[in-house]
Amino acid sequence: MVRRARRSLFLVAFVLLSCGFLGLLFGEKVGAASSGGTDGDVSDSLRTFTQVYNIVEQNYAEPVNPDKAIYNGAIPGMLHVLDPHSNFFDPKSYSLLREEQRGKYYGVGMTVGPRNNKVIVIAPFVGTPAYRAGIHPGDVIIAVDGKPTDNMSTAEVADMLKGPKSTTVRITVLREGSDKPLEFSIVRDEIPRYSVDLHFLIRPGIGYMHVSGFQETTEHEVREALDQFGDLKGLILDLRQNPGGLLSEGVGVADQFLQKGQVIVSHHGRSSPEKVYRATHGNAGKDYPIVVLVNRGTASAAEILAGAIQDHDRGLIAGETTFGKGLVQTVYPLSENTGLALTTAKYYTPSGRLIQRDYNGVSLYDYYYERDADSNNGNHEVKLTDSGRTVYGGGGITPDVKIATRKGNSFQDTMLQHYAFFNFAKHFTITHHPSKSFVLDEEVMQDFRRFLDDQKVPYTEADLLANNDWVRSNIKAEIFIDAFGQEEGLKVRAEADPEVVKALDLLPQAKQLADNARHIVAERNSAHVLNR
Repeated sequence: MVRRARRSLFLVAFVLLSCGFLGLLFGEKVGAASSGGTDGDVSDSLRTFTQVYNIVEQNYAEPVNPDKAIYNGAIPGMLHVLDPHSNFFDPKSYSLLREEQRGKYYGVGMTVGPRNNKVIVIAPFVGTPAYRAGIHPGDVIIAVDGKPTDNMSTAEVADMLKGPKSTTVRITVLREGSDKPLEFSIVRDEIPRYSVDLHFLIRPGIGYMHVSGFQETTEHEVREALDQFGDLKGLILDLRQNPGGLLSEGVGVADQFLQKGQVIVSHHGRSSPEKVYRATHGNAGKDYPIVVLVNRGTASAAEILAGAIQDHDRGLIAGETTFGKGLVQTVYPLSENTGLALTTAKYYTPSGRLIQRDYNGVSLYDYYYERDADSNNGNHEVKLTDSGRTVYGGGGITPDVKIATRKGNSFQDTMLQHYAFFNFAKHFTITHHPSKSFVLDEEVMQDFRRFLDDQKVPYTEADLLANNDWVRSNIKAEIFIDAFGQEEGLKVRAEADPEVVKALDLLPQAKQLADNARHIVAERNSAHVLNR
């Protein structure tokens, strides 16, 4: 009881201090329209909060969990009044944040997921302890260190698989084709979380690179990938579903595509002076055309990168209007292994566009899930690129070429709900042992039909015909994941992705855009010199 009382006291004290600090910030925002809050107003508010918490803790029908009341209630509620992105991290979420930023963790190295109320292996990462031990996609994890996983969530099982480096974890699995459970003793190791999770030459001289986020290793990963490509004639830079991450890494990646000295992004806030980030190294004259793929899941540092490329006419942006997150969060480590991500400034692209979307009067749910991704640009600020093209701010990055995201249909939903491709691939690789020269012919399709019939998955021949490319791509991708690892399967998906195929077609337009911009800027600079 004493320890719990002390913890409650710490949490209340933390909220009071935070409210005092944030109250000043909020008071200034309000003060622009009114007389603003005084020190007395803040003291009164803090006194009221203490009274409310004491009444709740002493009189609520059930014992009050301080973590729930403060970590999940008072602090997030206070921060969300300010903006959608200021956030508080309890010990577990703060640990996960640091893990994501570092780009590594300690465990066995595999993706797990739910299937029919069980947790199964989606895929081990090539070269990791799980892969070397012989863990297969589709293995059902029934116990970890002897503890049954019945009724456990995927997150709970994943937490059990993690642990200190060089420690051993015992994993018991059920595998199709095996009469009894298999047990693996695996020594945990450092597992990298690659942000460049896929890069390869999708055509001769044409690179494809997907960047999933911006963490401490992203700039280095992008540089390595570009070096491995060699002499490029064009690049598809895929930033779809990239939620952003570290500003420094976004700046470092942009530096590799722009000319030395060009502005990448700037930011300033109430208590922070304007800071401008420029390309310090530059692309060394490597001006191959770039098409950047974005969608409504592209946010933050990914928008900074896309905005810089667009404003300098360095490449063509294609896809959907991006999320529109242009608020700078400074993360403050706190005691009790917690952290506070507080908005301290706003991002602006080189042309001066504000990236942040308006969130006033919008619920958190609507802000994240119900927004209009392609809202009317007439309501946004208008800026110009280096060559004088019109671009819009105040609502994410609007693409130069819009590509609608593929929409599923009821047949596709049925296939995915029954895990038809995943389960078929698991069955197929056991009986056929495919090589990388595998061709999905009509015989494989007949096997797939028989499998759907056996599993009682509903379909019609008309469904298969209408969705032929989608079906074949998913079958081949899952077979390659099962047989050769996740990266090989992702290559198959990328090669067949209609948006990637469209991006390849847009490379000549991207080249024309960049060439035209260089010509206009050169003429402008020449005229400026003559008029001096």
